Amino acid sequence: MYSLTVKSHFDAAHALRGYPGDCAKLHGHTWDVEVELEGARLNDIEIVYDFRDLKRILGEVLEKFDHKHLNEVPPFDRLSPTGENLARHIYEELEARVAGAVRIVEVKVWESPQACIGYRRTKE
Repeated sequence: MYSLTVKSHFDAAHALRGYPGDCAKLHGHTWDVEVELEGARLNDIEIVYDFRDLKRILGEVLEKFDHKHLNEVPPFDRLSPTGENLARHIYEELEARVAGAVRIVEVKVWESPQACIGYRRTKE
C-alpha cells in the first residue's frame, strides 16, 4: 500500500457555539490542513496519485474558508465550526472529488503548531 500526504493552510475566524470559555468568542487561526490518501496500485506513469492534483483539489475545498468567519460559511452556519467538524467536512469533500483506486485515509486540521484533530473513516 502506498500513502501520499499533502499540506495546505487557510486563515479564518470562528466562535465555538456553546463552548464554556474564551473560544466561544470570535478568534482566528492559521489552519494547517494535512491530507493523507492511500492506494495499492500505481497508475500508468507509476505514481499512486499526482501530488499536483491532490494539492489543487484541496485548495479548491479550502478556498471557501480562507479569510472568512467560519460561522457564516455553510455548513458551519448551522454546525459549530469546531476542528472536529471542519476535519470531517474537508474529508467528505475530498472523498467526493478523489476518483480512482485511491482513498482518503485521514484529514488533520491544525489549529496551532501544537494542536490538531484528525478525522478518518473506520474500515468496514
